Amino acid sequence: MRSILEELFYGNVCPNTDCRSKDEKQLMGYIADHHSALNETLTDKQKEIFEKFNDCYDELTDINEREIFVYAFRLGMRIAIEVLLPTTDSSNIC
Repeated sequence: MRSILEELFYGNVCPNTDCRSKDEKQLMGYIADHHSALNETLTDKQKEIFEKFNDCYDELTDINEREIFVYAFRLGMRIAIEVLLPTTDSSNIC
């Protein structure tokens, strides 16, 4: 069973219907166009190597994005907890 943070990361718990910005979508389109253009110029052996490279890169990207998401979420929660906890030093009260 995945943690709630992983479920949120994978989009199973998403407060928005679309989490990608317009710029991200446009950049993803450019990447797909360049990928297709490059793929058309490769030999069969090169395509096989390129596909393996893409698979490894995609897996690494997924791992990195998940870890960054979990770290950032935890950091945000630590900040929220600190803000909500009563202060022990009365000299810092505004």
